[in-house]
Amino acid sequence: MKAADGMDSAEGRGTASGARPTSRDVARLAGVSHTAVSFVFNGRAEGNLSPATQERIREAAARLGYRPDPVARGLRRRRTAVIGLVTDEIASSPFAGRLLRGAMETAWSSDHLVLTVDSGGDPAKEDAAVAELLDRRVDGIIYAAMSLRRVRVPEGLHRTHSVLANCLPEDGSLPAVVPAERAGGRTAARLLLEEGHRRVAVVGGQDDIASVDRLRGFRDALRAEGITVPREWVVRSGGEIAGGYEGAMRVLDGVPADRRPTGIFSYNDRVAAGVLHAATRLGVAVPGELSVVGYDDQEHMAEFLTPPLTTVALPHRAMGDAAARLLLDAIDTGRTPPATVQRLACPVISRASVGPAPSR
Repeated sequence: MKAADGMDSAEGRGTASGARPTSRDVARLAGVSHTAVSFVFNGRAEGNLSPATQERIREAAARLGYRPDPVARGLRRRRTAVIGLVTDEIASSPFAGRLLRGAMETAWSSDHLVLTVDSGGDPAKEDAAVAELLDRRVDGIIYAAMSLRRVRVPEGLHRTHSVLANCLPEDGSLPAVVPAERAGGRTAARLLLEEGHRRVAVVGGQDDIASVDRLRGFRDALRAEGITVPREWVVRSGGEIAGGYEGAMRVLDGVPADRRPTGIFSYNDRVAAGVLHAATRLGVAVPGELSVVGYDDQEHMAEFLTPPLTTVALPHRAMGDAAARLLLDAIDTGRTPPATVQRLACPVISRASVGPAPSR
């Protein structure tokens, strides 16, 4: 091996042309063979090179600004170090950023990039996007929906390692990572029960998977305490602010204080905003006379409502992370993961919209 002073004289030779430095430039600067440099950057150094030699090679690479060619390395390993992410409405969903960050950070920690395509919910575009990603030889694909639902599996997903995030395959053919919605409903109920609320209503939602599971979980927790939600206090009024306002008015307006609900579980935070608006309109104090629980923890909204909203958060970032980990494990092992459903906990974000039940 050449002495350290050889590194200084070689540095100029490696960079004089101004071209991108190569592994051979690194070898000259470090005073080692080209094979030794390949060992370090292909993960084969242990057992072949001493720690001191490995360190000298890495130091030389850093001084030259050398980075391995990912395309060439991918061809050798038959991988591209890129995974695809196809989603239905990444541009318009307030939660897309969280799921993307979770997937991208996990992929980056494993030296993978994420190539993202927004289909706008068009099945033909989804099929075309998957085909394009396959043509680009991505190592695997995450297919994500921005609202929990059963999805038609786009053509081509079965030709590579694939994982679904926040959706379930209609044919049960692929692994999926989704929120534990029923458990989230139980969590929402316990937030009210623990404060002594026994007269509770549910506002918002429709007949989708999330609505059904959240209501089931909510009723599970109440049933365990011997409490039943009256039918007229379950108001399916959609998922927007107007629906929350309408639903809250139906259960609060004109009802004597000792006969109206003291707690409302809202389908999501937008619905909860409508509930808070209705309470203000009717002069019902929150949380003094009425406690309100939201769902989603929507950024730039939940914490800025009056009062700031206590809510059950959807684990979008954790879903992105878990889906990427599942996919990367399949890529690394070459084994297709079983078509199971992984359900992630929905954590509580405590703020100021829930308080003790009023004594009447």
